[in-house]
Amino acid sequence: MAKKKPGVIAILTGGGDVPGLNPAIRAVTIRALREGYQVIGIRRGWAGALETIREKDADNSANFQILSEEIVNRAGRTGGTFLHTSRTKPSKVKKSEVPVHLKDKYTDEVNDLTAEVLKNLDFMGVDYLVPIGGDDTLSYGVRLYQEGVKVVAIPKTMDNDVPGTDYCIGFSTCVTRTISLTNAMRTIAGSHERFLVLEVFGRYAGFTAMLPTMAGAANRCVIPEHKFNIERLAELLVYDRNRNPSHYSVVLVSEGAMFEGGEMIFTDHSTDAYGHAKLGGIGDAVSVRLKDLSAKYNNGRTVDVINQKLGYMVRGGDPDAIDSIAPMAFGNLALDLILKGIHGRLVVLKNGRYDNVPLDVVTKIKKVVDVKQFYNTERYRPIYESFEMKPLFIMTSE
Repeated sequence: MAKKKPGVIAILTGGGDVPGLNPAIRAVTIRALREGYQVIGIRRGWAGALETIREKDADNSANFQILSEEIVNRAGRTGGTFLHTSRTKPSKVKKSEVPVHLKDKYTDEVNDLTAEVLKNLDFMGVDYLVPIGGDDTLSYGVRLYQEGVKVVAIPKTMDNDVPGTDYCIGFSTCVTRTISLTNAMRTIAGSHERFLVLEVFGRYAGFTAMLPTMAGAANRCVIPEHKFNIERLAELLVYDRNRNPSHYSVVLVSEGAMFEGGEMIFTDHSTDAYGHAKLGGIGDAVSVRLKDLSAKYNNGRTVDVINQKLGYMVRGGDPDAIDSIAPMAFGNLALDLILKGIHGRLVVLKNGRYDNVPLDVVTKIKKVVDVKQFYNTERYRPIYESFEMKPLFIMTSE
């Protein structure tokens, strides 16, 4: 591919989709084009970078495309990612998932195809790579940086658990949707005087349950960082229900939450490319147990349960204000670094200020709720005190 001076910038989105990805792609592209760069959108995350065929006349339209202002402007106000996404990890590709044109070359049960990705990026003429993703997507970005690729990364995940940054694209919209959907479900819970159990995303970090609860959407929340006692939860929810004039109470349950003495609950034994088993079912299990235990704390009378998994509803649709503004800033921050010839960095929002940190922070630490500081383990709810000098989303700074 012919390069345009001063070079070529490639963008990709990996992992789960969130509102705010298209505004980030737009921000990088618009600024880069105006600075004279050519911009390539790699399709389907690391899959497009892996599956590109290095032949002049090959049809690679499913793997990458040249981006223009018209293309990104059309998508920039919408949710999802028009470049599409996947959970492909080129360093660990199962034999059955090796691209057809490489099957004769890679025959192990699990294969490291990073060498092919490096050759494909060179074939595309990529000078700088801008991956937008969570810690799984960005951890492979660290690998490519260690292999010599000039990487400037942008954090994205509705769980808000990428280390090094107070904010990740998608988190605000997730919290906004969770509050809205929870409030919508209140009318049903109130009409039938029931417990309302809502399962939300959050494998290892409970931010998506904590912030809506702190905002008043729920009475209680249980999170991955602290195993909960179901008897105590039942007692608290009966207490909340009896104090409510409409006779209902609400608990948000992180998908990674665990019963005391138990482990995470999975839908089956399958895993994605990053080795993560598919979570699901903790909300169902909590609902069954709450109904069984409710009479014990409610003068012998059973309380029925409304059980709803919010799931993909909180990651669909258009981005909210923060997920329209922060991605724009992140994209321009990435270009600022590229124009200065700086790479191996992650753009971040830290202590209320935009900044950048070393990219390898995503592989060195984990970002989870500080239980001691922010979670009341006796009351199963956030701690409502000491807000002075905290970041916008209170508990998201390390």
